[in-house]
Amino acid sequence: MAAGAPPKITEQIEDWLKEVVLTSTPMAYGYDTVLWTRDILAQLVKEHFQVEVSGNTVSMHLKKMGLTYQKPHYQALEQDPQEVEDFLDRTCPMIQRVADKLGADIAFEDEAGVGLLTRAGRTWGQAGQTPILRATDKRGGYNVLSIVSAEGKMSYSIQDGSIDSERYTQFLKQLLRGRDRPLILVADRASFHKSKQVRDFLRSSRTKIRVFFLPKHAPERNPDEQVWEEIKDNNIGRRLIKNKVDLKAKLSSALKSLQHNTKRIQSFLQLPDTQYARQQCRNNC
Repeated sequence: MAAGAPPKITEQIEDWLKEVVLTSTPMAYGYDTVLWTRDILAQLVKEHFQVEVSGNTVSMHLKKMGLTYQKPHYQALEQDPQEVEDFLDRTCPMIQRVADKLGADIAFEDEAGVGLLTRAGRTWGQAGQTPILRATDKRGGYNVLSIVSAEGKMSYSIQDGSIDSERYTQFLKQLLRGRDRPLILVADRASFHKSKQVRDFLRSSRTKIRVFFLPKHAPERNPDEQVWEEIKDNNIGRRLIKNKVDLKAKLSSALKSLQHNTKRIQSFLQLPDTQYARQQCRNNC
């Protein structure tokens, strides 16, 4: 480099940056985050190549290489790909057969906490390919129970505190009120879903309701997960919350508004990981 010439990112550094972004996260380099930012990458370039450049310069080179800054798709570290494949190839057709036999509606159920750690933000990845980040999916906090169907219908219940077998059973009873068709729910494997109390209720109501389970640690396969993504990203997560009373009021308003947005709910079953659910429900919801 000529004397006085400003440092620059060479093709070698570009190749290194692209490989780092697409094959690792900042945690591999000592940062307490899984999201790449231009400033973190600029710092790494300085550490590894003794070339000091701005975050803007890094951003320009990433874009030149076909990378874009986008919202990532999280995937649980604990997820078993074979279990997911078995669910899609075997369990889903079985659920469809049961629904056909009973004349039942199919819906997808989930619980989401208002107080849990928010995963918000964007990271760098290949243009046209959503980044997949492996992270734990353990959850907790102030909870909302909800279900969605391919038809665009939604039901919900706000729970002040954690969900247990009693509260979940009450929610199932709420879902059955006024129904003239049996209901099949597809849910995750939360412990209370399989408790003795819930199993006893389901056994006694077998002609009215059945529950099947998603693969472990596969929330992206549950269309109802999008209810919370919608509330978090587009509503509650962007509003000033004064206190717990205000939180419940705003949460209730947001859920009621979403409940009346049929097309938006239908879109939750049109994502790459949830399209299977739309096809499964095509004749039932």
